[in-house]
Amino acid sequence: MQVRVLAWSSLAEQDKRTIIERSEQDIAAVFPRVREIIEKVREEGDAALIEYTRQFNNADLSGIPLAVSEQEFEKAEKSLDKLVKDAIRFCVSNVRAYHEQQLPGAMSFGEVLPGVYAGERATPIPSVALYAPRGKGSFPSSTYMMAVPAHVAGVSRVVMVSPPDSAGACDPATLFAARLCGVHEVYRVGGVQAIAALAYGTQSIRPVLKLLGPGNQYVTAAKRLLFGVIDVGLPAGPSESMILADDSADPRLLALDLIIEAEHGPDSQALLVSTSPSSARAVADYLPGLVSELPEPRASYAAQVLANYGGIILAADMNEAVEIANDVAPEHLQIATADPLETLSRIRNAGEILLGQHTPFSLANYAIGANAVLPTGGKAKTSSPLSVRDFLKYSSVAYLTRQGHESLRDAAIVLADYEGFPAHAKALRERRGNEPEKDRHV
Repeated sequence: MQVRVLAWSSLAEQDKRTIIERSEQDIAAVFPRVREIIEKVREEGDAALIEYTRQFNNADLSGIPLAVSEQEFEKAEKSLDKLVKDAIRFCVSNVRAYHEQQLPGAMSFGEVLPGVYAGERATPIPSVALYAPRGKGSFPSSTYMMAVPAHVAGVSRVVMVSPPDSAGACDPATLFAARLCGVHEVYRVGGVQAIAALAYGTQSIRPVLKLLGPGNQYVTAAKRLLFGVIDVGLPAGPSESMILADDSADPRLLALDLIIEAEHGPDSQALLVSTSPSSARAVADYLPGLVSELPEPRASYAAQVLANYGGIILAADMNEAVEIANDVAPEHLQIATADPLETLSRIRNAGEILLGQHTPFSLANYAIGANAVLPTGGKAKTSSPLSVRDFLKYSSVAYLTRQGHESLRDAAIVLADYEGFPAHAKALRERRGNEPEKDRHV
């Protein structure tokens, strides 16, 4: 395995575009197959879910309820090592403490003008679904990162879908996390077929209003094709990471942190952008040995990532390094510079920003408390990390006293006349002199 160190200024524009667009290019290629699966689930319901689960997960669910039973939750909890359960409980408590700070008051209300009051009221979305991936591993951390803010927001129906193993069982730690965080329903189905079931409903799975959660390129493609049928929420696709570093960073730690997200899967991205040629070469020398120490298939995943959508980029200076980061808008960004706060002040686009080499992606993924479900594919330019706000919707609320009504009326009549809406203007003109004498105080 040889890791290249590429000077950004010498790269062809197409090579730069490939790095910026990364695996987004692959997602469009799977649209036809994904569309076919969606339509079959829409037409055949549970039968299609069973067929595709047999095909993609090598699991026969015929005769097995798609919904996970209470007995399975109990069995899963008993099967887990105490250390695993304690670690999940510890991390959940951090995630809950972080997200409880995001919960807004029942209603905000302010005076715009004398007698003109306006604000907004937050209420939970009635039903949401969480996608817990399993294709390249088991991820209870994804479950609690999504389920905790849903529970804090007060969602009354929280559904989770997750691919089963060949015996038709869901991952025990994922089930433990789901129960701990208040998930109401769990179904043993994943992939495109699960996304379609949540959008259209089947005999066993009632549809939901919103879907959240990371997934591979097929899941990401399904969410894009179903946009408009269901709220697909945060654009979370294959994992991405970037490290910005200068000559103050420890090269071995840079190499260790670079392969964190690279081991997720071959469609991930892991980039080091360094301003130090000697440090970049040292990282390149460390990487083959570190990757070879990983078990399969993680070693192969990391090697593929570093050869395709990842690797080491040499920037002329920190200005160029920051420009690269803002163009790529990575899901995870670590700043390993002499003054991380100064570098932070210039970053505009990133899902999460981790300051210093004591703050690796590993700790952010599991335990810090900030949400690790983040926008991918450059969507950090317009989207934010998963939060309590993703499980709420807001209604504008307004109240006018008689004084407030009169202060707004004339301007509104002028604009209604200009726009050609006579009923708008008439409703205001004919109120003159007919308003209630007493106002209700707010």
